[in-house]
Amino acid sequence: MAQAHEPAADGTVVLPEVPVAAERLVAASSEHVIPDKDILLQPQGRPGMLLRLAPGILTVEHSGGAGKADQYFLRGFDADHGTDIAVFRDGMPVNMRSHAHGQGYADLNFIIPETIKEIQVYKGPYHVQFGDFNTGGAVDFVTRDEVKEGFIQAAGGQFDTQRYLTMFSPTTGKLRTLVAAEGYFTNGPFLNPNRYNRFNGLLKATINPTPRSELSLTGTYNQSRWNASGQLPVYAVFAGLLDRFGSVDPSEGGRTNRATGTLRYHYDTSTGGKIFADLYAQYYKLDLYSNFTFFLNDPVHGDGIEQGDRRVVYGSDVGYRQSGTLMGVDGTATLGVQTRVDDARVRIADQQQRALLTVTSESAVLEASYSPYLKLELQPTPWVRVNGGARADFFTFNVQNLCATCTQQPQGRTDAVIASTKGNLILGPWLGTEFFLNVGTGFHSNDARAVVSGQAAQTLPRATAYEVGIRTKQWDRVELLATLWALDLQSELVFVGDAGTTQIRGASRRYGTELGTRLTLLDWLTLRGDLTLTHAEFRGTGQAIPLAPELTAQAGLTVQHPMGLSSSLQMIHMGRRPADVNRTAYAQPFTVFDWVNRYRLPVKVERGRLEAFFTIQNLFDVDWRQAQFFYESQLRGQPAVTDIHFVPGTPRNIMGGVAWYF
Repeated sequence: MAQAHEPAADGTVVLPEVPVAAERLVAASSEHVIPDKDILLQPQGRPGMLLRLAPGILTVEHSGGAGKADQYFLRGFDADHGTDIAVFRDGMPVNMRSHAHGQGYADLNFIIPETIKEIQVYKGPYHVQFGDFNTGGAVDFVTRDEVKEGFIQAAGGQFDTQRYLTMFSPTTGKLRTLVAAEGYFTNGPFLNPNRYNRFNGLLKATINPTPRSELSLTGTYNQSRWNASGQLPVYAVFAGLLDRFGSVDPSEGGRTNRATGTLRYHYDTSTGGKIFADLYAQYYKLDLYSNFTFFLNDPVHGDGIEQGDRRVVYGSDVGYRQSGTLMGVDGTATLGVQTRVDDARVRIADQQQRALLTVTSESAVLEASYSPYLKLELQPTPWVRVNGGARADFFTFNVQNLCATCTQQPQGRTDAVIASTKGNLILGPWLGTEFFLNVGTGFHSNDARAVVSGQAAQTLPRATAYEVGIRTKQWDRVELLATLWALDLQSELVFVGDAGTTQIRGASRRYGTELGTRLTLLDWLTLRGDLTLTHAEFRGTGQAIPLAPELTAQAGLTVQHPMGLSSSLQMIHMGRRPADVNRTAYAQPFTVFDWVNRYRLPVKVERGRLEAFFTIQNLFDVDWRQAQFFYESQLRGQPAVTDIHFVPGTPRNIMGGVAWYF
């Protein structure tokens, strides 16, 4: 390359790169961006664990099998597999509507964590770009365009765990490409080995067709299969009828595939405008085998459930954004429309040892939404910012029954529409401090099979939320934030995929506070921590919302030493929470520590460098419970019992490996 300011052979003057750093503007004190340097200091193997870096969000495994979607907790929501948290990857929705296993099912296992540049976390329904499932919050995983160093790594650990990964950029510059592939296997700590196999692949290409435009194409493929230990009744473990890591039905587990393709394009006009078009398509398949109540309903064959889902999802986000000044006020206006179509075939059946017994329901679901939106961002003075806007979501639900002999035969067609408004006021900064006031409405859709059957009290139950907060960086090494919020939801009705039925749970109210801090103790040593307190109940009755988190806390001490050592000691805590509406049973609290380390080895290699890493999950080897539920079940030859059922938390688990960067 020619030297800076020195003409090249063709007369072109090459200028040096000039780094530009600016504080990211946020619309709420509860917004967070998780950077890639924090992502790399997380235990390897489960992408959902990355969300634990966001204050107030916790994730756990749901059924003792690593292949399923996580269970998500935030803002007083036990959001199950995603009903009240909207999840995206590069703007492509991950949640599945009218899914065989539960509304809003959001499986993150197709994501390779090292390909993620940052994770954008938004609490509450205050952001116009998010629609369905954006009640408790929204998350967008943003992938890299390229890497400066390619690498190959191999890792192994306890419970026969293995992980192999490569990522590199064949081309950089005008055409930026990214290639990544991951293989993962573990048996887990269970007596019935998980035999969890996962393969992920990613290809991405980004180009600038003109100086004012950019085009990005991304394709991914995921394939997984696993065994699951299921959920165990506490009384049976205490009585010695089951081992803590045992299983009542060893045939539980499943297999899944997902292929995705996205196209993102934008063109910047000469007048401060931007034309953008984001398109996506997905093919998805899941076969899931579960047994939650064992022999309660069928003492001969057992209560095994098969849930099958086959679908194609496609959609877009197309619009125009214009920046400028109107009557002396700087601002930006965005006008767009989002579309989405789910063309699915979903089935629920009885099974024994993964052999089909009786089909309960089988449906063809064609569900579509069309969502125009307007977003305004204004700055009338240097210390006042106002943004917000409105959107309308038009839904069509079309369900065709495919089983004339089934006990459940949902069929029909209906339409629904909901309007949402958002408003955010930001004052400051004064002495590094900003104040926030947020008001907004959002919603989650309900399962199409329940909607067309007339079972849903609210087809698109509305959430109305309020929030005030403060965020300060008054001191260079100290960041503090505090948020007070409240949220009302019209109806807690959701489709319960585990049983193939719907439940109407009525209107609810949640409110709480979030406190957080980040301290730079030394240039290479940081401490972060957060605490959330939440109250959740059904309106008018005062009854508890089962499994709603009331107290969560997280903390982390991180070293990023220039000598090549990166280390992070992390803690997560979930407090006790009611397991039923009458507060007669409670889910057990837990506190778990993980320790993650990476070290750039001083070993000279012919090309590149070497890095070693190791992780200790559950550093103090505590007995803890992940997913916990309160319901009735029956073991063979035993009386029926209503009790807590749980998935055991992972015991101490040591994993290490080496990476070669080239």
